[in-house]
Amino acid sequence: MAWLSRALRVAATCPPPVLGPRALTGRAGPTTEKSVPYQRTLKEAQGPSAVAQGPSRPLPSTANVVVIGGGSLGCQTLYHLAKLGVSGAVLLERERLTSGTTWHTAGLLWQLRPSDVEVELLAHTRRVVSRDLEEETGLHTGWIQNGGLFIASNRQRLDEYKRLMSLGKAYGVESHVLSPAETKALYPLMNVDDLYGTLYVPHDGTMDPAGTCTTLARAAAARGAQVIENCPVTGIHVRTDDFGVRRVAAVETEHGSIQTPCVVNCAGVWASAVGRMAGVKVPLVAMHHAYVVTERIEGIQNMPNVRDHDASVYLRLQGDALSVGGYEANPIFWEEVSDKFAFGLFDLDWEVFTQHIEGAINRVPVLEKTGVKSTVCGPESFTPDHKPLMGEAPELRGFYLGCGFNSAGMMLGGGCGQELAHWIIQGRPEKDMYSYDIRRFHHLLTDHRRWIRERSHESYAKNYSVVFPHDEPLAGRNMRTDPLHEELLARGCVFQERQGWERPGWFTPQGTAPVLQYDYYGAYGNQAHEDYTYGCLLGDEYTFDFPPHHDVIKKECLACRGAAAVFNMSYFGKFYLVGLDARKAADWLFSADVSRPPGSTVYTCMLNHRGGTESDLTVSRLDPSPQASALAPAFEGDGYYLAVGGAVAQHNWSHISTVLQDQKFRCQLIDGSEDLGMISIQGPASRTILQEVLDADLSNEAFPFSTHKLVRAAGHLVRAMRLSFVGELGWELHVPRSACVPVYQAVMTAGTKHGLVNAGYRAIDSLSIEKGYRHWHADLRPDDSPLEAGLAFTCKLKSAVPFLGREALEKQRAHGLPRRLVCFTVDEKVPMFGLEAIWRNGQVVGHIRRADFGFFIDKTLAYGYIRDPSGGPVSLDFVKSGDYALERMGVTYPARAHLRSPFDPDNKRVKGIY
Repeated sequence: MAWLSRALRVAATCPPPVLGPRALTGRAGPTTEKSVPYQRTLKEAQGPSAVAQGPSRPLPSTANVVVIGGGSLGCQTLYHLAKLGVSGAVLLERERLTSGTTWHTAGLLWQLRPSDVEVELLAHTRRVVSRDLEEETGLHTGWIQNGGLFIASNRQRLDEYKRLMSLGKAYGVESHVLSPAETKALYPLMNVDDLYGTLYVPHDGTMDPAGTCTTLARAAAARGAQVIENCPVTGIHVRTDDFGVRRVAAVETEHGSIQTPCVVNCAGVWASAVGRMAGVKVPLVAMHHAYVVTERIEGIQNMPNVRDHDASVYLRLQGDALSVGGYEANPIFWEEVSDKFAFGLFDLDWEVFTQHIEGAINRVPVLEKTGVKSTVCGPESFTPDHKPLMGEAPELRGFYLGCGFNSAGMMLGGGCGQELAHWIIQGRPEKDMYSYDIRRFHHLLTDHRRWIRERSHESYAKNYSVVFPHDEPLAGRNMRTDPLHEELLARGCVFQERQGWERPGWFTPQGTAPVLQYDYYGAYGNQAHEDYTYGCLLGDEYTFDFPPHHDVIKKECLACRGAAAVFNMSYFGKFYLVGLDARKAADWLFSADVSRPPGSTVYTCMLNHRGGTESDLTVSRLDPSPQASALAPAFEGDGYYLAVGGAVAQHNWSHISTVLQDQKFRCQLIDGSEDLGMISIQGPASRTILQEVLDADLSNEAFPFSTHKLVRAAGHLVRAMRLSFVGELGWELHVPRSACVPVYQAVMTAGTKHGLVNAGYRAIDSLSIEKGYRHWHADLRPDDSPLEAGLAFTCKLKSAVPFLGREALEKQRAHGLPRRLVCFTVDEKVPMFGLEAIWRNGQVVGHIRRADFGFFIDKTLAYGYIRDPSGGPVSLDFVKSGDYALERMGVTYPARAHLRSPFDPDNKRVKGIY
């Protein structure tokens, strides 16, 4: 391998960093002179430090917004703030623009990702870089549209690309699945002998970091924004208001302070340090990320950029050469992040990087005879779920994050910069940014070093893995377990992880499947687990077909429909809203009327000012009590018990807290999530079973639907609620932590003769979609209104009571709905998981948000929002009059649209009518 030999000779002239025996560390310091693709930028950095010369312009005494960090995200955020009319915005850069991580980025932009929101964000970045900036400034940003080519060397990978192609049709992204022969014709230097096919996206391309950021800064300055270089930030001044709320007050620098109510942390790998200045936890780690630049390759000119995920390598066109990089299983952590690092690089560790070379040579054989011109190894920041960190920090009002971009800051920068600007100006972004919102992480995890490190490593190592619908992490597990964990594990529970919680996924009949300590996939001298039962079961999920345990989940679902199933939902968030203003707060927070008598339980939404849905939850009115108990705090005035999905508990907590602060309501929000368990018994036999366990009359007259009572279960006081999330007769038992095991055991004993089974969230997913119940952040997101989602019944619009989001809903109702959530069924038994394109009368009108198989009706069900291509409102007649098909991996399947759930549309079963 001549290329490798040449690379090793280059490495010999610059010895690799000294590492411990496979230690999780990169102790080598940065070097300042390298042969890199961006010679102009590097040469400008040589010589005496510019920091000593002072800031590039005088500091203003005040600013409406201060952005910290002059990389891609900082520049994009400043540009969009200025473009949206914010005056007095300032960007502070400790050295010069791009000097941290942006300057050495590869600058690739791929338009298709397995997320509709990311497709929209990428589209905006592309518009800004390829069109808007040049029109505004007359400057060329360095955008090159040479196309992108995704390589598939196995069937599952090609299936993944076909899913991206179908999603792209809903957003107008041109793409083509090519055969190996067609790929060879497009890219003659490529070896296609081992290919199944490729996905070609002709309008993908490459951005120049320096050109883009310089142009962004100039465009922002033309609108009154200021960019101040050579001005390190040394502190964040915080004040506490009259209600005890911490708020940003000023930014301190080496050259003075700026009074401001708003700071945006766009500091990249230094974002954690900036966060610490303000008492804000920023869960990211810094790692070495590398690529090499080849010498000239004849015939490579104008070729598309390549991502060969299965070889974990990308090939970026670099003029008449290629940049070659990838993601390895043993990346080097940058343990001591230096605040003096600027325009610097690390020496490349060839022992780590060499694993990418074989795959690159296999894909483009001419590389074996091509030399290495330069090596580029710089720092990048990575997060526990490989998603950026954005939004207002829950610890500090006015402190926003725009960091942790996992080496994708250039391609996501335009879209995220725009959404961050909207977030700052109007209190929330235009699009659904929950997957990026810092509030997605529970506060117990954001400073847990082992969890952050393990999950960030796994996310890095799996960056190029196929994105399967039911994947679960192996890192950072068993962080939060409920009282029934060991009990359920012994019964064959296969757990899922959500926000650190271990929750039941499904139950295997093959014995126990414990989740073991993370083995780093055998990296860093760790011994990889052998005969790992949980890992093997998870591996069986790696398919776009029905998994091998499809019939096991079917049995759980049909048992619930035919007899009864018990679901452990202890990981749910459980909050109390109590105090003198609790009723006022509840009226404003919740879209439904929750001011009902104590003992009532209401399903409701919480909205934002745009009418988008921030949450759906149940709210139970409580009797006031002067004494606290395990099931309620002591309080005066009014009180409500809130049950929210555990995966989004932190998001709910933060949203409610923010609203309480903004409205200055005199009430408390108390978290009881760790103190209570939650067991749900659902199905036709649930009343019979529970009547043997509870000391209460469970008849319809004595215990109506949507009510709750304090009762005794096996001698323990519990709160019983008559509710259903699967469309069956059923109750939830909210149980003090110490009583969870005996209550669960009593329920199982009573249910033995009635066919009661354990069931998990995979069954819940199927049962709930079959019934037509919405899942937040799938069918229902912050950019979806309850009217669009078919949840108008959760909105008290017939009353005169004001609530957050009401004006937006009234306006939407008056003008007509721009889209509607529609249920589809497919007669052919084919698995669908979401992202499928929706065709109506030969036109794409949307895509599927969530899909699953309904075992009772024996059909695939899918939910997705549709629009009228003419741009008009989507009426019920429009929905009913269409001829529909769903496109799965390039193949369309006839589909039937339903305005009501095809399962029990009259809601008889939840009433106990069978």
